Amino acid sequence: METQTLFALPVVLALEPVAGEPPARLTFTRDEAAALAALIAADLHALVPQVDAARLALAGALFDQVELLRPGFPVWAALDELARRVPRSQLENVVAFGSHQGQMPAQPLEPSPTYAEGPMRLLPMSLLAPAGQAEELSEQLEIQLVGRGEAGALTADWLMRTLGIRLEHVRYLSRNDLLALTCVQYEHVNLAPLWALLETALLTPYREEATMSARGLAVRYADGKVLAQSPSQWLAAQTGDAGQRAHDFAGIVFELRQYAALLDAHQLPLQLQPDAAQPAAAADGYLLETLSTVEPGYDPPTLFAHEAPGLGVVAITVAQRGDGGHARALAHGYPLQPQALGLLLARLTDQYGIVAELHASGRIVLDAAGRLGAPAAALH
Repeated sequence: METQTLFALPVVLALEPVAGEPPARLTFTRDEAAALAALIAADLHALVPQVDAARLALAGALFDQVELLRPGFPVWAALDELARRVPRSQLENVVAFGSHQGQMPAQPLEPSPTYAEGPMRLLPMSLLAPAGQAEELSEQLEIQLVGRGEAGALTADWLMRTLGIRLEHVRYLSRNDLLALTCVQYEHVNLAPLWALLETALLTPYREEATMSARGLAVRYADGKVLAQSPSQWLAAQTGDAGQRAHDFAGIVFELRQYAALLDAHQLPLQLQPDAAQPAAAADGYLLETLSTVEPGYDPPTLFAHEAPGLGVVAITVAQRGDGGHARALAHGYPLQPQALGLLLARLTDQYGIVAELHASGRIVLDAAGRLGAPAAALH
């Protein structure tokens, strides 16, 4: 066990493969990880000599940034915990963890093949520094890595030979550098509001953060999850002709799908804001808001699909028709992933005890007040 408190300073080695040449594997064996750690230790010593006062802990695995930037930073947390268990006297200042019989020593250190095609692969490591040296070392890492953090030629050559790929760049980044890089990437694709929520969840999870998406949907972070305004509530507050409102509604759902995909990758739960009656989280790839109960004086509930070009089904409305064909909406569901439509239909048919027959007209239907609705007459 350690005889003094060690502070963990997170670092990554960022690999940028030549386009179209992703690594054929995502982990290194124990021996490979040890060999790589020795090369990295030499690189870091040349860049920041103060690292000699710290222990280098390395995970021999390649991740996408969405896997590393998750609440609680679980990859680094697992790496730090494993490293602290190893008596310092046994391994001097370097400890590396690789795969054995195809498995890493802890589940959080297993990269997911889902993100294996990303343009950048990241190998996480920590510098465990005594309290007296941690602050100075942290400052030097922030200064030196961002300016001159290219990996040494021996390290880059070893990686290319071992992985059988060509690399455009191999450089060291602090975790703060990685956060800043991800922020710029999200801003570049018009997702700055989403990053504001993610940054809060990562760095100050006890705080709340409210913002507005680029298209005007209210979203906020609170209590470990992201709460989104209901698309139907957003639509009810809009003005303009029906065609434009329907087009804008489709855009809102498209944007919500983008948010849902990235939040899922970062393992941050998404659900509708509490003012949406009986909201459901997006754990199964859809969101559901229940507006009203079944009215005995109306026809049995039916399912109606709202569709938009290029997006397919953007919403499903459960509605009842009464005298004169008037339709009252009972619920709206929003499939956020292609495979979620079947799950949403199963949920609605079970909840309302109806046949899974989905009526569609190929468009988004609004009622007389411009809200998301259902046709007055049945579709055939």
